[in-house]
Order: sequence, then C-alpha cells, then structure tokens
Amino acid sequence: MTQSDAAAELASFPAASIAVVFGSTGGIGAALVQALRASNRFSQVLGFSRSTAPAIDLLAEATLEAAAHIAAARGEIRLVIDATGFLHDEIQGPEKSLRQIDAAKMARAFALNATGPALIMKHTLPLLPRTGKAVFATLSARVGSIGDNQLGGWYAYRASKAALNQLVRTAAVELARRAPQAFCVALHPGTVTTLLSAPFVAARLELHSPAHAARNLLLVIDQLPAGASGGFLDWRGEPVPW
Repeated sequence: MTQSDAAAELASFPAASIAVVFGSTGGIGAALVQALRASNRFSQVLGFSRSTAPAIDLLAEATLEAAAHIAAARGEIRLVIDATGFLHDEIQGPEKSLRQIDAAKMARAFALNATGPALIMKHTLPLLPRTGKAVFATLSARVGSIGDNQLGGWYAYRASKAALNQLVRTAAVELARRAPQAFCVALHPGTVTTLLSAPFVAARLELHSPAHAARNLLLVIDQLPAGASGGFLDWRGEPVPW
C-alpha cells in the first residue's frame, strides 16, 4: 500500500471539510498531518502540539478548548485524531515491578494519557456534524489491553491506556445520541520507530516507520464499519481485547 493508495480511500469523508491532529509534531502525528495534506481530501489540515502556535498543553484545558474553537472556525470538522501519548521522559519511565510505583508519577501518566485526551474529546466531539461520517480517533496501545496482558509491569502506562479505552467507549455512547453516523475509536498503531518507543523496542517486534503507521491508521479510519464506534482496533483494523 502506498501513501497515495491510503489517501485515495479517504473519499469516505465528505469533501471540503476540516481535519485536526492533536500531537502534530510527534513522530506519528507529523506523519499523519503530512499524509492528510497529501490526500487533498480536506480543505484544511490543522495540527496542534506543544510547539505550534497556538500551542496546546494536555495539562491546561483552556489551550485544548481554544484549539478546538480555532478548528471549528475554519469549517466543518470531520476528522479529529489525538496522536498524543506519554511513556517516558527524563523524569520517569515504565515500572518493572510494584515496588517502583510512585503516586505522583502515576498521576502524571494518567493526566497525560487519559485525562488530557478526555478533555480533547470534551471540546471536539460536540463540534462534529450531526449527520454524515465524522471520526474521532485516539492513539491507544495494545499494552493497555487487560485481556492481552501476559508480561506485567508498566503499571502506569498500561493502566492509563486502559482508562483511555474506557473513556473512548463511554464517549462513543454519548456521541451516538447526537451524531449516529460518527465514530469515536481507540487505535493501536503497532510498534512505531519513534522517540517514545525507541528504548523499549524488542528485536522480535514488527516495526513500522511513522509514515507507514500513518497510512495504516488512515486506512483503518477510512474503512471503519458500522458498529465500530466505541471500539479498540489495531493498525490492521482488527479488534484488540479489552
């Protein structure tokens, strides 16, 4: 599948609408913006991150609300992708055992991986059109699956992504009452060669470049079947266990 192949499939969206990517300067986020713009399907593709102008901060709700209203002022929003996510930085990393759990660090992981995306949903889902296809998609992770957890560890990241999945499921129920043809989904992009995953990549894993991951995700978004809203899907479009 080439980038043009994936872009052409975006014809499932009405033309001349707005696409928005939160986390647009990260590895996957930047690739999504590039692929969406190359598709020529949307009249505008807007990207927001900590380094854009205006900037967003997942810990500052007012910045997320402002970004949503800026996008809505440009036209009809049909696609919102939340490509934010936090696994590690100079302050904290994944826990290997219970004794490494730290309350403040766990709260920070939840704020960035669950509460922040929930606030994005709060301010963007009500702006989606009431009729026709519209999609909100957030990047979750297979390690957030409770049913698929065979290795343990990574307490804060696993739990915060599981919380994100529940938030998506719950928001989808509410969204369906207002916009029955809209989708709210969580997507697992696979293991992507970004700064987020680089220290933890195992040789046995299938790796995707950001551009490849973006094409896969857009193809899944384009081909969402009826009833998929509220679901947790991988980059192939296959359901991931809760």
